[in-house]
Amino acid sequence: MREYLLVLLVAAGVTYLLSGLARRLAFRYNAVAMVRDRDVHTKPIPYFGGVSMWFGLAAAMLVAAQLPWLGGFPLVTHDAAAVLFAGGLICAVGVVDDMVELNALAKIAGQLLAAGVVVLNGVKVYWIPLPDRIVSLDDGTSIVLTVVMIFVCVNAINLIDGLDGLAAGVVAIGAGAFFTYAFLLSYEQELVRATTASLITVATMGVCLGFLPYNVHRARMFMGDSGAMLLGFLLAASTISMTGQLDPSGLDAFGANALAAYLPLLLPLAVMALPFLDLVLAYVRRTLAGKLWYQADKQHLHHRMLNLGHSHGRAVALLWLWSALVAFGVVLIGLLPHPATVLVLLAGLALATYLTWGRRAARPSDG
Repeated sequence: MREYLLVLLVAAGVTYLLSGLARRLAFRYNAVAMVRDRDVHTKPIPYFGGVSMWFGLAAAMLVAAQLPWLGGFPLVTHDAAAVLFAGGLICAVGVVDDMVELNALAKIAGQLLAAGVVVLNGVKVYWIPLPDRIVSLDDGTSIVLTVVMIFVCVNAINLIDGLDGLAAGVVAIGAGAFFTYAFLLSYEQELVRATTASLITVATMGVCLGFLPYNVHRARMFMGDSGAMLLGFLLAASTISMTGQLDPSGLDAFGANALAAYLPLLLPLAVMALPFLDLVLAYVRRTLAGKLWYQADKQHLHHRMLNLGHSHGRAVALLWLWSALVAFGVVLIGLLPHPATVLVLLAGLALATYLTWGRRAARPSDG
């Protein structure tokens, strides 16, 4: 655990220290979020948060490669290097978009390029693990499923990045839940595949925590597409490196209920629950309105929270709470199948429901 803590601190520290420099570069190169009709900020805010995040990720990966445990597996080092390089590509596409606003096809091409890099390096879905069997995938299906997973995760995080601190907080929470499970598999059961996922998720947590001081309301800078697409890519890569390459027959059973056996499949969905829900609702909503799925509107989950009367900060905190309840709730019920666990989770859901819909304060005009 000490190695993981060091990786997290390096990722957070480098991201935080470089965010100020990235902020100044954003102003210099006019990578600034101007105020649009669908936005909630009231003055131009610089982008390039993704740049500091990627360098924080790179520093964390380099440190991890020198550590006895995390650097002791050639497979982990190889996969982490592939993820880092592909993450750099998708971040670079986001940087260009933050500066000149690329069209949707150009951004999709960049996302497919990053997906192609990890696929060529063997980071792809080889099979779908079920509790009693494995569904093996042929090469074509494996590649397509991997690319689709990356594409969906990248765009889901990009869509939810609409309030100060929202995306970074949701990703940090999701990565933390995924890390909890991956760490248990990696450390207690010595599964190398899970070690890759645990490294990626702990580094992802670190870059999010390092960036949040600049991004919470009122934000001094935004992560931009460079950061949102990078974070979505990292969550997808951690899922692919573990769930898509994990043989459940090699696991000692965690927990004593059926849910524990399905954790490798359920956990990625729980981690991405809020972004996935927002993505699906946006697709359905825009399709019914006769629009293309990527045409922006002002009806995302965070917009709806503001419409309920919540302030900017309260809306973000509530969405963080929902993310934590879903992601960590699935982990806890799977690993600690006890009636008390269920009661605590139900109490948390009841509290979140009351805070979301039961108390609606008039929203102050805080932008």
